[in-house]
Amino acid sequence: MTTQEFIAAALREDIGNGDFSTLSSISPDARGKAVLKIKENGILAGVKLAQEIFHHLEPTAAFTIYKHDGDVVENGEIAFEIAASVHTILQAERLTLNCMQRMSGIATLTRQYVDAIQEYPAKILDTRKTTPLFRMQEKEAVLIGGGCNHRMGLYDMVMLKDNHIDFCGGIEKAITKTNNYLSENGLDLKIEVETRNIDDVRRVLAVGNVGRIMLDNYTPAQIAEAVQLIAGRYETEASGGITIENIKEYAATGVDYISVGAITHHAVSMDLSLKAQLS
Repeated sequence: MTTQEFIAAALREDIGNGDFSTLSSISPDARGKAVLKIKENGILAGVKLAQEIFHHLEPTAAFTIYKHDGDVVENGEIAFEIAASVHTILQAERLTLNCMQRMSGIATLTRQYVDAIQEYPAKILDTRKTTPLFRMQEKEAVLIGGGCNHRMGLYDMVMLKDNHIDFCGGIEKAITKTNNYLSENGLDLKIEVETRNIDDVRRVLAVGNVGRIMLDNYTPAQIAEAVQLIAGRYETEASGGITIENIKEYAATGVDYISVGAITHHAVSMDLSLKAQLS
């Protein structure tokens, strides 16, 4: 789904067959201004999307940006000003706030994780634990917060998780069948394999032909042992049970990536408001 398709669908959901609150009380030719007020400290995200929402409804609307995506913001600051038809402002208000509040919350939480391990080379990854049909925007917020995107969906990377391996009949069989399938179908996709213990890691190394090894629900000590065993032959990713309190322990193991589902599914929306600017 493209950004414009998302905006159109979201506006249809909200406006339906008419914004009757606005239609009944505001003249169609009324013009006005509004400002996006920041009511909480954090990392701002969604400004570009907000501009696209307003311009979707009114291409000539004047959108003046004061704070950009990725900026550190504080309570009381103004992110942008919009001058447009009052109908445009009122119809775009809720969608703009819903998107920006959610995205800013994700960017802010992501930055906390990134900052916590800034002395280590490990990178923070997101997951597929996202809001249906809003994944593109949530993953954009992760990037704005300083994190990295994992795969976008099931189509752009192969991840052989525990259920794939169990249903297939084992790690070796799953890796071999996957490589054969990719070759037969002309697909150039990275393969990542989830492992549950050090023995699984050894089995992956014996087969090879993967791009990354996931170390799922390992302790930091177990991660360090696995990283030493893999010895740079494949990328490594720690996952499961990782919090802001213990992430430094995981980063210190030398692992390449740390995936944290919480940066999307536990993020708290930032408090923002869109207020009429009356002269």
